[in-house]
Amino acid sequence: MKDFHAAKNQKRTLLALKQARANRTPIDWSSYIPPKPEFSGVLPYASNLGTVSLRTLAEFIDWSPFFHAWELRGRYPAIFEHPKIGKQARELFADAQELLDRIIAKDLLIARGVHAFWRANSVGDDVDLYADDDRRKKLATFYFLRQQMQKPSGQFNHCLADYVAPTDDADRPPLQDYLGGFAVSIHGADELSEEYKRQHDDYSAIMTKALADRLAEAFAEYLHKQTRIAWGFGRDEQLSQADLIREKYRGIRPAAGYPACPDHAEKRTLFDLLDAENSAGVTLTESSAMHPGASVSGLYFSHPEAKYFGVGQIGHDQVVDYATRRGESVPAVEKRLAPNLDYNV
Repeated sequence: MKDFHAAKNQKRTLLALKQARANRTPIDWSSYIPPKPEFSGVLPYASNLGTVSLRTLAEFIDWSPFFHAWELRGRYPAIFEHPKIGKQARELFADAQELLDRIIAKDLLIARGVHAFWRANSVGDDVDLYADDDRRKKLATFYFLRQQMQKPSGQFNHCLADYVAPTDDADRPPLQDYLGGFAVSIHGADELSEEYKRQHDDYSAIMTKALADRLAEAFAEYLHKQTRIAWGFGRDEQLSQADLIREKYRGIRPAAGYPACPDHAEKRTLFDLLDAENSAGVTLTESSAMHPGASVSGLYFSHPEAKYFGVGQIGHDQVVDYATRRGESVPAVEKRLAPNLDYNV
C-alpha cells in the first residue's frame, strides 16, 4: 500500500514544451475540406419566444446524472432493476416526471441559449477568429494548452488547436475552417425553488434545481445537434438518445474549466463573442462562474478526429509561454492554473 501511494504521488515525466509541440496530433490537412456552416455569426434561441420548447429539450435529457445527484449510483434505465435501489429510483423518476410535466405545461422555467460560427484557423497552440472572408481582420483569439506528459510511442501530446486547420502551411493558403461556440441556460429555477420552500416543500425545491441542471445539459446536447446540422455533416445522422449520450457523433464541444481547456478565463472571450448576457441572459461572476447556475457553455470543433482529452500537468516553460501569448503576468496564470502546475509556486 505504501508503494502504491508513493507511485500515485510520483511526478510524471514532462516533455519540454518544444518537444510536446513536435509530438502534436498528426492530422493530414492536405486532402481535408472543412465543412462550411450554413450561417455565420450568432443565432439565439428562447422557449418564451417559440424558437425552442422545453418539451423538445426534455427528450434530450441524460437521466443517469439526475440519479447521481440524489446519490443513487447506476445507469438509466438499468437502475430501475437494481435489487437494492431500483424501487427508490423508480419512485424518484415518477416524481421527476410529474414535476417536469408541470414545469412544461405552465412554462415555469425558460430556456435561453445562443450558438455561433466564426471563421477560424489555428496558429500554433491558439485559434484565431476572423471577421471577414479574406481572414485579414482578426476578431478574437482562443488560447489553448498542450499536454506535456511523456507519452508511449505512437501516442501524441494533444491540444485543442490541433483540430482546426493551421495558417502555417507554406504550400497553399489556409483552409477555410470554422469554430463554433455556445451558451445555454435555464432561467427561473432559483425563484421556483424558493417558492416551493415557502410552501414548505423542500423536496420539490431540490427537484426543481436538479431538473434545471438536466434541462441545461439537454439544451447543450440539442444545440450541438443543430450545430452539426448547420455544418452539414449532421443532416444524415441516425442517432438514438443512447448514441447521443455516448457521443457517437462527429466533433466535440469542450468547455472552459474542464480537462481539455482548464483555464476558466477563456469563457470571457466566448461570452463577449456570443454577447451571451443579451443573447441568452447568462453572466459571468468575477471568478468566471456562470449565472444562472443551470448554464452550460463551450466550443464546437468539427474535425472528425477531434476527441476529448485532459491537459494534465504542465511545466513552467508552458506557463511562461501561455502568459506571454495572453499578455498576462505569470503569477496571474499560475493562480488560475494551480491544479495543473507541475511545480510549487
